[in-house]
Order: sequence, then C-alpha cells, then structure tokens
Amino acid sequence: MNLDDTIVAIATPPGRGGIGIVRLSGPDARKIAAPMLRLIHELEPGRAVFGELIEPCAAGASGVQFSVSRATNTENSKPETGNPVRIDEVLVTYFAKPHSYTTDDIIEVSAHGSPVVLRHMVELCLAGGARLAEPGEFTMRAFLNGRIDLTQAEAVRELIDSQTLYQAKVAAQQLEGALSRRLQPIKQKLVELIAQLEAGIDFAEDDVSVLPDATILGHIARVREPLQQLAASFAFGKIVHEGLTLAIVGRPNVGKSSLFNRLVERERAIVTATPGTTRDLVSETVAIGGIPVRLVDTAGIRQALDEAESIGIRKSLEALADADLVLVVVDASQPETAEDAELLRQAGERSVIVVGNKIDLKRGQGSEARGQELRTSCITGEGIAELRSEILRHVGGEAGSQAEAGFLTNVRHHGLINDSLIALDAAKNAVAGRVPHEMLLLDLYNALRPLDAITGVTTTDDILNLIFSTFCVGK
Repeated sequence: MNLDDTIVAIATPPGRGGIGIVRLSGPDARKIAAPMLRLIHELEPGRAVFGELIEPCAAGASGVQFSVSRATNTENSKPETGNPVRIDEVLVTYFAKPHSYTTDDIIEVSAHGSPVVLRHMVELCLAGGARLAEPGEFTMRAFLNGRIDLTQAEAVRELIDSQTLYQAKVAAQQLEGALSRRLQPIKQKLVELIAQLEAGIDFAEDDVSVLPDATILGHIARVREPLQQLAASFAFGKIVHEGLTLAIVGRPNVGKSSLFNRLVERERAIVTATPGTTRDLVSETVAIGGIPVRLVDTAGIRQALDEAESIGIRKSLEALADADLVLVVVDASQPETAEDAELLRQAGERSVIVVGNKIDLKRGQGSEARGQELRTSCITGEGIAELRSEILRHVGGEAGSQAEAGFLTNVRHHGLINDSLIALDAAKNAVAGRVPHEMLLLDLYNALRPLDAITGVTTTDDILNLIFSTFCVGK
C-alpha cells in the first residue's frame, strides 16, 4: 500500500440522506479538490468554508473534458467556456498535516446526501489523480503514521459498530488509550527485568550482579498479576462487545410472553389466557444497562398436545441450552409444581434467575416467595426494574467498574494476553529448573512480543490487513 497516494472515498453510509461527505487524504488533496470547488474565500486549516461544487472544465480550471454521463445520466460533454455549471452547494473543511486524522492533508466536502452527487465527486477526484481508498485505509494511515496505536484503531471500528450508548462509551475510552495506558506499566516492568538479565549476561566480567532466583520470580509475579486481571476482564468485556442471549422459559400460562413484552417495552409477543399460545421462538434485542441482550420468548414446557407444540417445546429446550442466562418463570400465585422443579433441574448449573410472576394475584400456597425467587407482576409492572438490575448483576457483577480503567473487549487482545501469560509461566518453570539466563530470556521475550502486538509495535502486515479489511470504506 502506497502511503504517498492521495485517496478518496465517500465517508457517509450508502443511501440518501440530508448530508453526504466525500473525504480526500494525501499530499495532493488540495490540488485535486480545487478545480471542482468555487469557495467564498481561501481554505484555512480547521475552518469550514461555504462554496459550490462545479464542473471543473466549465470553470476553466482544467484542460481535461470530464464526462458525467455515468453519475448524472446527462449529456456526455459540457461547454468549456461560459458560466460555471453548479452542481450543489457544499461546505468544505481543510485539515492541514500533521494536525489531521491521518496526519496528511485532508479535504472533507459536505454536500447534500444524493448518491449521484457524491459518486460524481469521487469520479472527479479520481480523474484528478486520486485513487479509491481501501476499507479502513484512512484509519490505517493514522496508525502507520503514529497518530494512534492499534488498540485505538480497533476502537474506532468498535465505536462505529456500537449498538448501545454504553458500548460507545467503552469504545471511546479505548480510543482515548485506556487499554494502552493499562498495558504500559506492565510492559515497562517486563522490559526492566529483561534489561537486568541481559546486563548480567553481557557484562558478567565487569561484576554486574546477576539477579537471584527469588528476585526474578518476584519480578515475574509483578508482571503476571495485572496481566491475569486483564485477561479475567474479558469475561465482562466480551458481553459488552457481543451482548448475550437470555432465554425465558417456564410452564404454559405463567406469563413468559407478558414478561418478554415488559422487558421489550412493547407488545412484541402474543399474549392470551389460553395455555400454549406461543408455539415458536420469539426474539428481540434490547439494551439493559447498556448491554445488548437478545431476549428469547419460548413455548411453554409441558407434555405436548400436538406435533406443532412438540416442535415448539423442543426449540424451547434448545434455547435453554444455548442461552447465556436463563429466566425460569413460575406462577407466584400457585404452589411450585413438578414441572417447575424439572425446569430448574434442566437449567442445571447455568446462570439462572427464578422469577415468580403474577404476584398481583393473592391466592394459593404460592403467595410467599420461594428461595431466591424474584417476584414480579406484568400487569402492574412491580418488580420489573428489580429484574433488570438482577439481569445486569448476573451479566457483569463487579466487573463493570473496570470500564474506567480499560478492559478487554477484543478476542485478538485476549488471545495475545493469554500467550503472554503462557510465556511467563514457562519463564517461572525455567527459573525453578535452574535454566541458564540466556534460555530464560527467550521466554521473557516471548511474553513481551504479544504485548507489543496488541498495540501494533510488532504486528505483521498480514494481521494489519486482516484487521483493517473489516472497517467500512471511508474510515
């Protein structure tokens, strides 16, 4: 990839909208943009300038005749003399190097969000010497030019892909370098240990002391402990990034669909007084405490009365097995049944919340809470807020407090942290086995390289291409 090229792309999503943006980045950005713009005054760094998008030849700015037939389905030629042909009103912003997203000169042209106009702007830029940007190439240039590290670059993608405000906040923290700041002191301690061992080997004849085994193990422990904590944060970070699946199961007519509708906050599932109304899985994704939660309403589990219900019950049991969290709904107005007990048994050691629904009905032996049962009423809404809090507690526990310090949300980062921990364990075993320090250093370097790969210090081109290929074009 040639970093000296000037690249262009539409930076706004495909389709029609009020505003569309075309982004140019590279050494010739101003030169390429100038012929197609007529501005009220000269471009200044960091200032938006109002102007017009015009045909370059009509303005006499270029000796090349541009064809617009593909973009506008109009005539193939325009007169080279006379008044300039205006296409649209635009707002142009100039970001001068190195104070820009990519550290190159950047021109951003905001026009009305017509795909025809935006596409034509890109064609004019291509005719002027730019080339189409690859997916994620603007952000890759920011990384390669030292503007951001790799964790921050990946945070850009996560910010764009955010489904909830909490996800966006977490991604913004990563973009500000939260994870890099957490890794830096860990890497520093490891580098210091490596430096001391290297010095002991290289300058042994100069009486540079060699670290005793106990001191080396202490250094390794001080590196390993915060890395272990960081690896453990992925359990929560993965849920923040990917969300989780919550299955609502129970006997027929205990209020599963009503509870589902309450959590979704709209009438998504059909609710009737007839047992067995729900025959198939009904799912909807909602945000609970900023975490994307895919709710799955299931068929009531009982002895099936027909083939359709039997298939629905089988799907319910599959949903129970696949869910990250299970709500077992029982009727709080009735005594516990053998079917309720069997459902709890089938849930086994999975993460389960028992919900005693219908507490607005004060009758029967089931009116008192049973064990850790959380009591709700879908008619009055009582207990629904507490249920949401309980779901959130099961999801994150105390891990949510890690958001301020930076935590792992990325599978690649988690794998590299684990690689580093494995190498540190090998180093501990090497010390215990009285292995020469030259060999011990190999394990310590093996622990350092994955940490460098997280921020992009030692990442290969193949890994970079794989990461940035998942970005949208224009970012």
